[in-house]
Amino acid sequence: MRSLLFVPGDSDRKIAKAMTGDADALILDLEDAVAPSRKDDARRMVADALGQGGRGHVGVRVNAIDTPWYLADLIAVAPAKPRFVMLPKCNGAADIARLAHHLDLLEMQSGIAAGSIGILPLVTEDAAAVRQCDYAGVSGRLIGLCFAAEDLSTDLGIAPRSPAGRYRAPMLLARATVLLAAAAAGVPAIDTPYPVPGDLDGLRRESTDALADGFSGKLCIHPGQVGIVNEAFSPSPAEIDWARKIVAAFDAAAGSGVISLDGKMVDRPHLVRAHQLLRRAAPLQAAE
Repeated sequence: MRSLLFVPGDSDRKIAKAMTGDADALILDLEDAVAPSRKDDARRMVADALGQGGRGHVGVRVNAIDTPWYLADLIAVAPAKPRFVMLPKCNGAADIARLAHHLDLLEMQSGIAAGSIGILPLVTEDAAAVRQCDYAGVSGRLIGLCFAAEDLSTDLGIAPRSPAGRYRAPMLLARATVLLAAAAAGVPAIDTPYPVPGDLDGLRRESTDALADGFSGKLCIHPGQVGIVNEAFSPSPAEIDWARKIVAAFDAAAGSGVISLDGKMVDRPHLVRAHQLLRRAAPLQAAE
């Protein structure tokens, strides 16, 4: 998933529009985008939207596990079988295990195949969460880890980025922590939203940097951000050709650990990266 777009859960109009948009995944939001007085209405709208189907990769951001809304959110939306539940304010593996247990019960109660609903946590929304960022082996439901910069900066009392748009030192540490934790857990790392919808140049720069650092996609807060994020995280034709040549050359030299290709020595790490790139490209080529 390259682009994951937040959509307010209490707006039928915005949900319907997003369902026909270009984002790879939608996150119907029951948390920050919904006032306490609108939580019940939002749960109903989100469950109705999920029940209509017609679009893959639609998830729901529930409220944090220590809030009075969390269980009501799960009970309302799990029977409609979202592709995943986004857990905000995740403070370690114990929170994932707790959510996974609740999903086990709700899937069984609703007649849904066990393990159908994935978990996508926001794992750096405060300093304590960054220190607990170890999710290897916690649950087969885990489908990724999300870097979150804005809440963390609030917890630290700093701006997340400099006036030039570069991350402050604590943000860089948290960002790197997510990348390493995701690799250890064997799941993708998803980058934080870019907070200025109108600054498309800044979004493009940050998305390009995120891909270079190892992120697989980026959270979006406005539909206008989706196209740039999709472009930034899509392999180019030249990259795809390179990866195919690497794979074909190793297939032709079965058992070799090092080969020569176009006058350069290529080894197994290049083959691993080639396979990773082709996996990223596969959904895009299928859509074409």
